[in-house]
Amino acid sequence: MSVPLPPHRRLPRSLYLHIPFCHRRCFYCDFPVVPLGDRADGSHSASVAHYLKQLQQDLAAAPAGPPLSTLYVGGGTPSILSPAQLGALLDQVRGHWGLAPGAEVTLEMDPASFDRARLEAVLALGVNRVSLGGQSFNDGVLAGLGRRHNAQQLREACGWLRAACSSRGLASWSLDLIVNLPNQSTADWRQELEAALAEAAPHLSIYDLIVEAGTVFERRQRQGTLALPEEEAAAERLAFTHQQLAAAGYGHYEISSWALPGHSSRHNRVYWSGASWWACGLGSTAGVNGQRLARPRTREAYAAWLQQRAGAQSEGPAAGAPAAVGALPPLDDLLLVGLRRREGVNLAWLEASGAWPHPQPLAEALAPPLAPWLQRGLVRLEGQQLRLVPPEGFSLSNAVLRDLLAWWEQQDLGLGPGDPPAAPAPSPAGPR
Repeated sequence: MSVPLPPHRRLPRSLYLHIPFCHRRCFYCDFPVVPLGDRADGSHSASVAHYLKQLQQDLAAAPAGPPLSTLYVGGGTPSILSPAQLGALLDQVRGHWGLAPGAEVTLEMDPASFDRARLEAVLALGVNRVSLGGQSFNDGVLAGLGRRHNAQQLREACGWLRAACSSRGLASWSLDLIVNLPNQSTADWRQELEAALAEAAPHLSIYDLIVEAGTVFERRQRQGTLALPEEEAAAERLAFTHQQLAAAGYGHYEISSWALPGHSSRHNRVYWSGASWWACGLGSTAGVNGQRLARPRTREAYAAWLQQRAGAQSEGPAAGAPAAVGALPPLDDLLLVGLRRREGVNLAWLEASGAWPHPQPLAEALAPPLAPWLQRGLVRLEGQQLRLVPPEGFSLSNAVLRDLLAWWEQQDLGLGPGDPPAAPAPSPAGPR
């Protein structure tokens, strides 16, 4: 059977746009964002207007390519933009690349940043998928996260999205939640899941809390005032989540993602497949020609960067030139993102792509670092298909991936089995 051309050998058909503005910075957030205050609205902000001109400059200088199959507008809080501002951006994207028939167009929205009329105006622009940043249905938890909205506003927003789906004005929508929060009990999390299921979102993104450097939570952790669950209790909650959502008909198709049939995120699957994508905007990361290119994370640095590199999508071609194709993401990158998926990665595909350049079969080379996980049943190798076994395999994915990355660094550096293992490589910076 022939192995299809690896997707990273094709020009991108996906685009990520970053809108950095939000009302306030949440206590767990390390994203490149610019808080404007609780009453801010994009149509009345000079900062937003100035940034949109910069983003338009970045877009205009980007390489040409085929019509986009997916477009994701993230942040920040992109719903802080007025419909007119968002519409101008979408028009520029259509003029530069075009949107393929049936393209998935996702907009991140936060409760309390829009009403029903604003939602209808956004959908009229061509947005057909919404990612709603809910995080919790508990007012106390929301306040403890530094969120602006309350539980009632979240339920109201869910109702508008549900109605838009029913009327076919919206193809799909997703709800974000965070698990294993400070002082969160198993009973608390059970109530959160029940509330989420009651809203009938066709897609759920449930993120295990990570305490990031430079955040309020990280400072509290250093001070000893951040009460996080023990590792075993955290893993049990993730397993419980898997069981409850599977019983409700959701497929656990990626470590943090559950979807009803037909509602998985096509855009996010691009990241996990090792395919290429364009990106524009402050702090965004493009993945083209086997390379990651991250734009600066501050407004000052981004403005200076645009003077030299507006539109650049990789380290190779000059801005505005067609991106070269044929280069490969490194094997560790393909393993890191591919094993996030329920189906995992196909080792024969990796060999055929050239990501594994050695004569030894990849399955044989991976046997030593994977042996403990295979014995525990957390990783499964079926023929040439390597995958994590949910729910526990997904829960312990970081540990499995650390072992694989340490193994890959040994291969890359030419170390032998008796040499000290290299420190695990950091995860590649992913799109927001």
